[in-house]
This record gives sequence, C-alpha cells and structure tokens, in this order.
Amino acid sequence: MSKGIVYIIYGVSGSGKTTIGKKLAKDLDIPFFDADDFHPESNIKKMSDGFPLDDTDREPWLQKIANEIKVWNTKNGAVLACSALKIKYRKTLGSIDEKYIKWIFLEGSYDMISKRMQARKNHFFKKEMLVSQFETLEGPEKGIVITVDKSSDEIVNEIKSKLDTNRSQLGLIGLGVMGKSLAKNLLSKNFTLSVYNRQVDDYEVDIAKKFVKEQPDNHMVLGFDNLKSFVDSIEQPRTIILMVNAGKPVDVVIEALVPFLSKDDCVVDGGNSHYKSTLERSDRLIDKGIHFLGAGISGGEEGALKGPSIMPGGSKKAYNRSGNFLEAIAARDKANNPCCEYIGPEGSGHYVKMVHNGIEYAEMQLLAETYHVLRFYAKKNPDQIAAIFNIWRNNGLDSYLLEITADILLKKEGDDFLIDKVLDKAGQKGTGGWSTNAALEVGMPLSTISESVMARNISGIKSKRVEASEKYQLKTYSISSNDTIFIENLEKAFRTASVINHHIGFELIKEASNEYNWELNLSKIARIWTNGCIIRSDLMEQIWKLFLNDNDTSLLLLPDIIITVKSDIHSLTETVAAGLTSGFSLPVFSAAANYFLAYTSAQSSANIIQAQRDYFGAHTYQRVDTSLDEYFHTNWKH
Repeated sequence: MSKGIVYIIYGVSGSGKTTIGKKLAKDLDIPFFDADDFHPESNIKKMSDGFPLDDTDREPWLQKIANEIKVWNTKNGAVLACSALKIKYRKTLGSIDEKYIKWIFLEGSYDMISKRMQARKNHFFKKEMLVSQFETLEGPEKGIVITVDKSSDEIVNEIKSKLDTNRSQLGLIGLGVMGKSLAKNLLSKNFTLSVYNRQVDDYEVDIAKKFVKEQPDNHMVLGFDNLKSFVDSIEQPRTIILMVNAGKPVDVVIEALVPFLSKDDCVVDGGNSHYKSTLERSDRLIDKGIHFLGAGISGGEEGALKGPSIMPGGSKKAYNRSGNFLEAIAARDKANNPCCEYIGPEGSGHYVKMVHNGIEYAEMQLLAETYHVLRFYAKKNPDQIAAIFNIWRNNGLDSYLLEITADILLKKEGDDFLIDKVLDKAGQKGTGGWSTNAALEVGMPLSTISESVMARNISGIKSKRVEASEKYQLKTYSISSNDTIFIENLEKAFRTASVINHHIGFELIKEASNEYNWELNLSKIARIWTNGCIIRSDLMEQIWKLFLNDNDTSLLLLPDIIITVKSDIHSLTETVAAGLTSGFSLPVFSAAANYFLAYTSAQSSANIIQAQRDYFGAHTYQRVDTSLDEYFHTNWKH
C-alpha cells in the first residue's frame, strides 16, 4: 500500500471498526489507532453516563485527530477507527490533506449492530446510544463501502481488494482543450488520474497516451483508448468526468460507459449541456444505481487549468460523492473558499451555467458597443480606449471582460492594431439562445441577453450588411461637444446597463427556481461567480453580498442598487440617444434602457394590447375599477 496513506474505518459503534482496523493494520504493517483513545475525560464520562456527545464536545476531539493524521502522513501511514458519522466530521478529519486519506465505511443494519452491542462487555458506549448514532449517521460520500454481514477475515480481504493502489482516484474522458486543462488541474492537486480519449484514424490517434507522456514524472496519470480498461483502472465507487462536446456525443459516451460501471459510481458532465438533456440523463442513470452531476464549468482554457468556477447540479448524494474533486480544482474567492458549491437538484447546475453564458453574451456586447462609439463617435484610437477602460477598472468597474478587452485593444501586428484586421462577424455556440428560449418558457423578459444574441446574428450577415451600407450610404456623426463629458456619461451608462443585465439574469434564475422547485440560493451562485468564471467582476462581488441576507428581493429593488441606478440612469438614456441620433447601433445599451423604463413604469402601454386582443380575438380583458378576478369582453366597433 502507498506510503503515508491513512485508512479511516468509520461507522456506528458496534460495526467492527476496531476489530477490522487492527487486522487491516497488521496486514499492511502500519500502526493502528482508535479515535476513542483521543477523547478527553469529559467526553468519556458524558458517554458513560448515557448522554450523547454534541458537536461542541466533538470539535476539539476531531481537530486533535486531524493533527495526528498529519503526523501519520509524514511517516508510513496508519489505520484509524473512528465513528465519523456526519459529513462535516469527516471534512474536519480530512482537512489536513484529503488526498492522503482512504475512507472505508462499515455498513450494517440496526438489528445486526444491536445484537453485536449486546454481546460487548466493559465498553463505555451503551446500547441505548445506538438509536442516536443511526439517526446521526450520514451515508458515505466517498471511499468504499463494506457490508459487515461476514467474517472479519472476509471483510479485510474485501477491503484490500478494493484498495488497489494501482487504481486512480478518478477518471476523465475527453482530452480536447478544456479536458486537457482540467486534467492538468486535477494532477496539480496531486490526485491520481486515469484519462481516456477515443481513437479515430488519421484524426485522433493515441491522444491519451501522448498526454501521459507530456506530464511531469511526479504526476500519477494513466492513459487509455480502451473504455473498459479505463473504467477498471479507477477505484470504486468511481468518479468519471466527461469533457466532450454537448449534445449527442455525451449520450454516445454515456451509453458506451454504462455497461462497465458499478452501483454508486458517479458520472459528471462538465460540458455545456442543455439542462433538459441533463435531466433526462440523470433519470436514465439513477434507474441503474449510477449518480449523475451536470456541472457547468466556466473560465475557458486558462480557468480550467488554474481554477474555474463550477456549478454542479444533481442529487445531494451525487455531490457528496464527487463534489470534493470539483471543489479542489475550483478557483478560490477572496475568503479562499472554492468557487464551487452544490447548486441544487438535477438540471439546475447546467441551467445556472446557461444563464451565466447569457449574462456573458450581453456583457461582451456592451463592451463591443462601448468600444465602437469611442472609436467611431468619439474618434479615439484603440490604445486610448484601452487607457479609458483601465481607468474604469480602477473606478469600481473592474471585470475579467473589461481587462481582456483592454489587452485586446493594445495588441499590434507590425504598426497596425490587430483589432482592425479582425472580421466583424461574431460566432456563438448557442447557449445565449438557450437562455432566450428558457426565458420564454417561464414567461420572463430577457431583453439585454436576447438582444446580444440578435446582435451576433445580424453580425453574421456580413455580405448583406455591406450591400445595405452601399445602397443607403447613411452618414454617421462624430461627437460635436466636450468628449470628456461624453466619456463620463458613457462610464455611468456602462455601469447602469451592466447592473440591469445582471438583474435580468438573476431574475430568470429566480423564476426558474420557483417553476422547477429548485430552491436556488442567489447569493451562493453570485459568490461562485466572483472568481474563475468569465463574468467575474467588482459588481459580482457586490451582488453576492447584497443577496446574502435578501435572496428574494430583485436586484434592482435593493436599496444600494436603487441609489446607484437612480443617479446614473439619465447617463444611460442620454448615451443611447446620442448614439442612435449619430447613426450608431447600440442594441444592448438600448435594451437595458428600455427594460428599465418599462420596469419602473407604473402605467405601461399594455392596456392597448389587451384591447386589441379583445377586439380581434375576444380574448377578454380586466379593468382597473373592478376585481382582478373579473374579465370583460366589449364590442369595440363604433
């Protein structure tokens, strides 16, 4: 067995932890320790008197053992017998260095354990405490599970067979750009890893084997192009992360994978899958006893390598099983907590990632429009615009997207700015459009996000735009007054439009949470987005704190936001007016302004819509001077 590994055998009292632990330690030729021996006298007396320990009693005891584990790790390892009934207790024990701990859960029914307890003598733990232990017990989220309905020798032999140290801790399928980066991230955290990539003649040949050769010698990684061998190389219960293209490829891989999987294995889809597909896959796999997590991952290639933002959705048991791997490789927020947290039930993780991408689409378009008016209306060069953006970054508007846009504008090819050689035809992978469809399904406005998708679509008809430009020959106008005032207004307009865009995204998440009974926590989601992901920003730092104690109030109705937006809204409307009258398209700025004006109008124009519908279709309408549960139809023709 591996040097420095601590094997923690846990379960309720009477499950055989001490007996099995001593036998296993003897076979492995390493020391055995019983957690009970580390209890202070006050704990022992309390249990002897028939009173269960509370978490206050356990905290110093568990921390003391965690410190001992650190010492045992520096030597040849050890076997520890410990009840560790709750997940948080196990997290404390594993807080020193989880990767050097192997968890072994001894499972048995209440009746079986109770009979064992009756046969025990001279032990301070009484049978009456067993009921409390079973009530407290939280099932295993990692490691191996051994049923104790057999002899101690059989149990030890089963443990040793499952603790084959030649097996990897987890597996990853798909070594594209994101897959490779995520695999390197896992290896950098000292996890042992098996990787698999398909073989396609003259296209994908020996990808996994080549990846293994490229890694440093101190990284334990195995490469496979045979799926069964790959699965067999991972310790049970298995965690396998899929990093393949969304859509049919995910289903093809899962279908090929399932025959080789075992009960309680967990499959994690880390791609940009549609949330409805994730729901379907989860249902199919749970029927086979296999866990499934749909984990949205944001951060691009660099994020995957250094620490992305991860949004896992699925059963809580699935997250308890495999979430430790995801948390280990995630980015860290300012308090050093992982930018990965359990989002909610099946489908919710990929839904939240979809909305993240929608917000991202609109933020990118806002920056593109800002650049465009600065370049062609205010007549600033790219390096001057980069300087303006960097000033904004120091004014509370810092974001990853603003940072990279400033970098882009400074890049030259010879004496020319490279941005001037980039074709104005934007690509997309479809997730922005998914957000729009999802919003329609729950009846929510998605103005900024939908408009950003449409802006990419219209950019795609380049030849038509060129033809129309030549035929109409419309003029654009440059700024005719103080550009300092315009740029100050533009900064406020950008801030306000960004707040409105984020509000729209979080409103969609909130409505979906209500519609699908997901009970999503907006503050947790915003916190996950404070680092690692594409939309990380100063604004996101503010949002997660604002939602911390007010999960149900809309962003635009929070007092701090009201003060800012009320002060700056005129800058947004003036910027839109100046841009449009000067011949510049500002779709997302305009959408933000229109949404806000409609959102804050007590009286809208929808009464005319309702009258029109009743006129041509007898759809009825409600009146302001009667009860809202009354509906009317009128013959409107004079």
